[in-house]
Amino acid sequence: MKPIYWDNGIVKLLDQRLLPDKEVYVEVKSVKEMANALREMRIRGAPNVGIAGAYGIVLGIWNYFGSVGDLPEVYHSWCEWLQKARPTAYNLARALSLFRPLFQPENLSSTSLSELKEQSLYIAHGLVQAEESACERIGTHGERLIPPRGRILTLCNTGSLAAYGIGTALGIIRKAHQARKNIFVWVMETRPWLQGARLTAWELQQDKIPFRLIVDSVAGQLFREKQVDLVLVGADRIAHNGDTANKIGTYPLAILAHYHDIPFYVAAPRSTFETTRHDGSHIPIEERPEEEVLTFHGIAVAPPQTRAYNPVFDITPAYLITAFITDTGVYSPSQIPAL
Repeated sequence: MKPIYWDNGIVKLLDQRLLPDKEVYVEVKSVKEMANALREMRIRGAPNVGIAGAYGIVLGIWNYFGSVGDLPEVYHSWCEWLQKARPTAYNLARALSLFRPLFQPENLSSTSLSELKEQSLYIAHGLVQAEESACERIGTHGERLIPPRGRILTLCNTGSLAAYGIGTALGIIRKAHQARKNIFVWVMETRPWLQGARLTAWELQQDKIPFRLIVDSVAGQLFREKQVDLVLVGADRIAHNGDTANKIGTYPLAILAHYHDIPFYVAAPRSTFETTRHDGSHIPIEERPEEEVLTFHGIAVAPPQTRAYNPVFDITPAYLITAFITDTGVYSPSQIPAL
């Protein structure tokens, strides 16, 4: 499954808003169109958001006809447009920074515009390969933590639609299934965009992995009934001390796991770790339009004039996390600052 790919000057995105009903690819031809696609959730998941941002910069260069000397300022504008679209995902900021050497005066003075185009595409393609490889290694490291008859609870979507290749947390589940472990997955629906119901269930169904869908508020009852052996989630940004920003609902899920003494694992590539922010209090939390909560498929579900609060992420303190499963190994929260 390729949720995003380059096609001769155009970026094609599998429109995740239409899944699982329709599998439709949309064409993105400019930086602003990519920023809009990110904002509209046509592409999502921290690693794939980073890849989309990288291809956004490529589109900018491929459609640029101005002076090479003006490119540093133009590049800065491109980064602003893209970063504002999804401010929490660190993979996006990191992906955009990969292009910074291209726009240094010493490089621009000796590089033609056609060479810049090729160099930018090389960087974006390289990021795709790196993220795909990272997911494979995350899956390999994490599979060893899954018991032979593991019952796994997961939130949101962390598969191929979120991270290129097999995915992060869902990649671990795939590896466990391939190892013929008798696993079962509880899938939280993940309001308000229903990434669990629409996307994770769809991916698990394709791989014939046993699962059941639950509304988000059922998680506590599952813990009480001792029907969960471990929790596997992804991450959008991990601070220097291990505090983790992930899909809204992760923090209360971590508290439940901690209370019931159930392992709580965060699966993420090293590209999601940010050393410059000391702890979670410094991570920006994206807040999306109120209509996402007030409506469902365009139909109002609340009285007129109702206001809604719609943060997309919450912060899980490092002490609630059992371990981080990364592409370089498995680490306890106390080891994260040393990384």
